[in-house]
Amino acid sequence: MSAAEPAARPDYSAYRAPLSQVYDLVYLGRGKDFVGEAKLVADLVRTRRPGASSLLDVGCGTGEHLLTWRTMFTHVEGVDVSPDMLAVARAKLPGVPIHLGDMRDFDLGHTVDGICTLFSTLAYMPSTADLDAAVANLARHLTIGGVLVAEPWWFPERFLSGHIGHDVVREDGATVARVVRTTTVEGTAHLEAHYVVADREGIRGFVHVQRFTLFDHADYRDAFQRAGCDVEYIPGPSTLATGTGRGLFVGVRRR
Repeated sequence: MSAAEPAARPDYSAYRAPLSQVYDLVYLGRGKDFVGEAKLVADLVRTRRPGASSLLDVGCGTGEHLLTWRTMFTHVEGVDVSPDMLAVARAKLPGVPIHLGDMRDFDLGHTVDGICTLFSTLAYMPSTADLDAAVANLARHLTIGGVLVAEPWWFPERFLSGHIGHDVVREDGATVARVVRTTTVEGTAHLEAHYVVADREGIRGFVHVQRFTLFDHADYRDAFQRAGCDVEYIPGPSTLATGTGRGLFVGVRRR
C-alpha cells in the first residue's frame, strides 16, 4: 500500500450509543480476558523498560483494561475518540484521566513509559500516511526507551472476506444477539454487525459497521521505524489472552 496524503477523519460514529451501552456485556460474555491481556501488556512493557510506572491506553473504549493497569502502574490514562465510550470509562474509573482525542493528533503535554493500543485501533487509519501520523504521535508521547504495544488488524493474506459469525450473550436480565458478516471493499475490511438487545425496557436493534484498512506487515513495521522505534512482531495465535491470532507489534522509542 503506497503512502498518500492523510485522508479525511475516519467515521467513528458506530462507537456512539447504543453500542457503548452493551459493549462490556458483549465482550465479557464472549469470554474476552481483559485482565489477562492487561497483565501480558504490562509484562511486555516492563521487560523492555524495567521500572516503568506510567501507561497510556489509546483507544481505551470503556476502560476495561485500565481497571487492571491502574493496580499495576503508578499512573495510567486513557484516550479515545468516542464520547459515549469515554462516558462509560469515566464512570468506572474515577480519578483516572480519560481524554477525548484522535490518535493522530491528541496532545497530553507529557510523556509516559508505556503506551498500548489494542482492538486493532491503528487499522482504522485510512491510509499509510495516517498510520504514520498515528504511530509518530504515539511515539512522541513516549519517554526515550518507552514501549509501544499495538495490536494490528488481520494482514491481507489472512483476512477472511465473507466470514459470518454470531454470538448470543445473556447476563443480568439482558440478552444480546449479534450476527456479523465481513466483506472487502477496495482494500478495506468491512464488518457489518447486527445487534438485537432484549431487556426490561423492551427489544431493540441496531447496526454497527467497522472499516479496517488491510495494512500489511511492512506498513506497520515501517511506521514504527519512521517514528524512531525499534520494532518486533510477536505472532499469534495466542499472543493475547483470548488468542485473537493477530499478534502484537512492540516498539521501543530510541530517538
